Amino acid sequence: MSLTENTAAIAELDIEDLVKNQRAYFKSNATMPVAFRLEQLKKLKDLLIRHQDEMYEAIFKDFGKSKYECQLTEFFPLVDEINISVKNLRKWVKYRSVKTNLLNFPAKSYLVPEPLGVTLVIGAWNFPYNLSLTPLVGSMAAGNTTILKPSELPAETSKIMAKIINENFDPNYLRVVEGGIPETTALLKQRYDKIFFTGSPMVGKIVNKAAAEHLTNVTLELGGKNPVIFHKDAAMKTGVKRMIWSKFVNAGQLCITPDYALVHKDVKDEFLSLAVKEIKKANFSVENHNFTQIINERNFDRLLGLIDPEKVHYGGTHDRDDRRISPTILTNVSLDDAIMQEEIFGPILPVLEYETIDDAFEIIKDIEKPLAAYLFSDSNSLKERFLKEIPFGSGAINDCVMQITNPAIPFGGVGNSGIGRYHGEYSFECFSHFKGVLDKPTAIETNLKYYGYSEKQLYIIKKLS
Repeated sequence: MSLTENTAAIAELDIEDLVKNQRAYFKSNATMPVAFRLEQLKKLKDLLIRHQDEMYEAIFKDFGKSKYECQLTEFFPLVDEINISVKNLRKWVKYRSVKTNLLNFPAKSYLVPEPLGVTLVIGAWNFPYNLSLTPLVGSMAAGNTTILKPSELPAETSKIMAKIINENFDPNYLRVVEGGIPETTALLKQRYDKIFFTGSPMVGKIVNKAAAEHLTNVTLELGGKNPVIFHKDAAMKTGVKRMIWSKFVNAGQLCITPDYALVHKDVKDEFLSLAVKEIKKANFSVENHNFTQIINERNFDRLLGLIDPEKVHYGGTHDRDDRRISPTILTNVSLDDAIMQEEIFGPILPVLEYETIDDAFEIIKDIEKPLAAYLFSDSNSLKERFLKEIPFGSGAINDCVMQITNPAIPFGGVGNSGIGRYHGEYSFECFSHFKGVLDKPTAIETNLKYYGYSEKQLYIIKKLS
């Protein structure tokens, strides 16, 4: 047995014990009391605030993400998620009354939320804190035990999350398992009551297949090619400004960022002019704290391979030593180009021209269902068509990305872009099971359902059903 195989075998044994111990802890009902859940959520928040400077330093070491962008896109949303859970948890755990049909009169019916059990959360690298710890908050609020596997690509953020959680929580309740493919493979061999994964559709299929072995409930937050449409009646100046920010935040390494722009031929020149102006105005640079590195050399090289030099309208410069690619706009792009064959996940925006909205819709429908979609238009009839005809996980009209900042809107994909949803109360529901209960008194009884069937019985039952 090689050293690698031996290490993997040891990891698998340790993980097997970890899952077994968490299951025993869950069965003890220690996580059930609301007071316990609130205490643990508040503890997590306090630890995050206490260690925030270390968290900022770690993410900057990993891929040059500044404190300001980390606060905006990682830290503030995460703390807000905890605050929402703490504020509303006592309401969320209450039984939810539902209607009772006449056939069951005078019973009452309700749904009882209960935690699922032992959960596995596998985080993503592009927003390592947000996309690892936000699902964890949902699992904690629902009353589960959780094993968290952060992405190994941003190694420093993985270390700080392991430090914060493993040094302050009972491993039978919460535990961070660090590592790469061997550790993830070992984790996926175990049986859980819920697996929550954020990442690519390719890896999502592997996770889903492993979960199917144990009939484990899954939520898969994946990705896709997200379209943004600029119709000829769009408020171009404001629209382009909003779109450019959303496209190049985190250097385009965002699963709900616009992946390609469909621009009406009558406003294409104006769109391109405004887009270049907005990029120049933003002055993306390290000094301005708005210029993030590409996560690693493999992704850096992949992105460079998607840039056709002959189609560069603006940008295209890069620095391999610093793993940075300047905001880049491509024009005269066709559906056969490499840039349209995969999710970009970087600071490159291909622009496609269309003549009719039917042409634009046809392009979108010919690609897998996206995680997000956006429309810039003031036409109410077009907005209605967009909402009815274009499938997507979540989206916005006359804005981009900002739907994710509203906790009342669930975040999740559809089809190839994911299964399930979370954020706010939806996170609690994501990690809960709602038992349906019929609660019937014994003081009143009818003989309708009992043996001795007759036409009259069936007639009455049919009327009451």
